[in-house]
Amino acid sequence: MKSITIKGSERESVGKAATRTARNAGMVPCVLYGGDQPVHFIAEEKAFKNLVYTPNVHTVVIELENGKKFNAVQQDIQFHPVSDKILHVDFFQLHEDKEITMEVPVKVTGTSPGVLAGGVLRLNQRKLKVRALPADLPDYVEANISGLEMGQKLYVTKLASENYKLLHPDNTVVIQIRISRAAMKAAQEAAKAAKAPAKGKKK
Repeated sequence: MKSITIKGSERESVGKAATRTARNAGMVPCVLYGGDQPVHFIAEEKAFKNLVYTPNVHTVVIELENGKKFNAVQQDIQFHPVSDKILHVDFFQLHEDKEITMEVPVKVTGTSPGVLAGGVLRLNQRKLKVRALPADLPDYVEANISGLEMGQKLYVTKLASENYKLLHPDNTVVIQIRISRAAMKAAQEAAKAAKAPAKGKKK
C-alpha cells in the first residue's frame, strides 16, 4: 500500500486552551495510539489533503521534529459541523508482525458481456474490509467482471486474496449486472413477436 508522510510536532500541553491555540494557527491536533503510550502531536491542516480528500487509502509515516518516526494508519477523524475544517485526527501505529484491518476500494476491471448486451453494472460494495500484515495491505481489491452475463452477480468469494483476508460473509455481493429497462422491454417485445406467428397459424 502507498504511504504518505505527515510532519508534525509533539505536544507538551493537550488542554482545551492549547488545542484552541493550535487550531487558530492552522494546525490539527492528533493522537497516535497502538504504542506503549499515546503520542499527542500537531500537524498543518494542509498536510492531510492527500490523506483525507481522496477515494484512495494510504498508510502514513508520521515524522516529528524531535526525530521520532512512526508508521501508522488513520483511525478516526473529526470535522467541524459547519466549516468542515479538520478538528482532530486519530492514528493507529503499525507493527510489522501484527495484522491490521482496513477498508480498501474496489477496482473494477475487464468487460462484462452482460453490460455489452445492455445490462447495467451495479457496484454493491465500493470498499471492502481486509486484514493483513502492513507490508501486504493492498491499494485496492480487483474485481474482474469479464465473465459476468446479464443478471449474474460477483460474490466476494471470487476475489483473489492471497496475501490478505476479506472480512465479509461468503454471500456478500460485490457487483451485479442488472437487466436494464430497455433490455427487458426488448425481450418482452421479442417474446410477443415470437408468439404472433403461432397464433396466426391456429386461425
